[in-house]
Amino acid sequence: MEGILWKWTNYWNGWQTRWFVLENGILSYYKSQEEVNQGCKGSVKVSVCQINVNNIDNTRLDLVIPGQQHMYLRAPSPQDRQKWLVALGSAKACVDSVLDLKGSGYEDSLTHKKSELHLYCDLLMQQVHAVKSAATSEGGPEIQEIENASSLLTATCDTFIRTLEDIMKLTINTGINSTVYEMPVPNLAMTKNNLNKPKPVNRSLSQENR
Repeated sequence: MEGILWKWTNYWNGWQTRWFVLENGILSYYKSQEEVNQGCKGSVKVSVCQINVNNIDNTRLDLVIPGQQHMYLRAPSPQDRQKWLVALGSAKACVDSVLDLKGSGYEDSLTHKKSELHLYCDLLMQQVHAVKSAATSEGGPEIQEIENASSLLTATCDTFIRTLEDIMKLTINTGINSTVYEMPVPNLAMTKNNLNKPKPVNRSLSQENR
């Protein structure tokens, strides 16, 4: 998968468009599509990332390598973010499947699947909130908004169920007892001041003009 995403650079330059390419489990970005042949500005291995959705901005997605790297991104639309989230989640799942087939890396595989499950749970909660908001609008139900949000909600439900099934297969195949995982309940309060201002970015990992 490839396309344009906005990347947070620093407080001086703010959000800048970059061309992103997801291939073979690696997410790389370039200054523009025309500069792909000149080498990427940076890249990250999806299998080691936590993928976080923003509960306020429905176009935001953040990639985090705990203790190392943060990449703050925005998609052109909620629909585009949905496509990227599914693609990134699928890329992680493919790596986990390979590890499982080799008979090693079980703990990592289960951890990644649990991380995916939390991601889709956050996304589900946000999309349910969007449907409720559109249905209870002061001027009456916003039909188009409801249809758009419902479409995204359906796709997220399907992905959530597939990920849950993968976790069940992992626990069954290893002969251990199934574990009940508590799903987080995100804070859906809409904080206007946090909409366009992400957390401080580590300068060494989100370099100026990149």
